[in-house]
Amino acid sequence: MSDCIFCNIISGAAPCHKLYEDDHVVAFLDIFPSVLGHTLVVPKKHSNNVLGLDPHEAEAAIGAIQKLAPGLVKAVGAEGFNIGCNTGAAAGQVVHHTHFHILPRRSDDGKRMWGQMDPKPDLDALIETIRKEL
Repeated sequence: MSDCIFCNIISGAAPCHKLYEDDHVVAFLDIFPSVLGHTLVVPKKHSNNVLGLDPHEAEAAIGAIQKLAPGLVKAVGAEGFNIGCNTGAAAGQVVHHTHFHILPRRSDDGKRMWGQMDPKPDLDALIETIRKEL
């Protein structure tokens, strides 16, 4: 897809700071990093979001994350990492090509990934609503 920046990166038509590549995925540093070492793992086969991702491509992406994350954490002096995948604009998806974020984390980095709802929802009612949709 010529209008997809990640497809252009995968094809070599657009530059990137590539960390890893195999038959199924490419991984490169995010040009707008949230934290030092912020890396994107991108399946080569285009899908708009994770819901359209082929299961074999998903497996390859997770495998790449498992290979890369320990080295990223060590290289930037982090203590752990988050894996993120935004699906839909409301969730922060900007590029509509499935991709996973590896975010090396330090306890003092000031980032807050998830806050708690206040007030807490009625979980009994919520589970019934969700089960009806599944």
